[in-house]
Amino acid sequence: MRAGGASETAAIGGQLGRVYERLKRHAEQVRGTLMETPDVARAIDDVYRYPLRSAATDTLNRQLRGGIDDAQLAELVIALRDDDRLSIVDDGEQAREPQIICSLGLYEPRR
Repeated sequence: MRAGGASETAAIGGQLGRVYERLKRHAEQVRGTLMETPDVARAIDDVYRYPLRSAATDTLNRQLRGGIDDAQLAELVIALRDDDRLSIVDDGEQAREPQIICSLGLYEPRR
């Protein structure tokens, strides 16, 4: 791996970490107020658990460089999540649960 690739990966990870930390800080600031919503918690969970879409990463990085405050960042992340533009959610988790494929249960005895 090239050194540039590693530093680029670290920079992206650092930006995502900053988004996560700022969202957590915002959630702490609004806890117990009318501004507290479950959307903030869901957005934090998505940022933590799933890879962000490249367009979302670009948008968030641009806004961070522009000096967006925590409340505006939370609104942006929630809007991206609501539009399904925030993260790549793996639907494979749902497929792991047992499913009934056929309940007929045909059986042919050996002869």
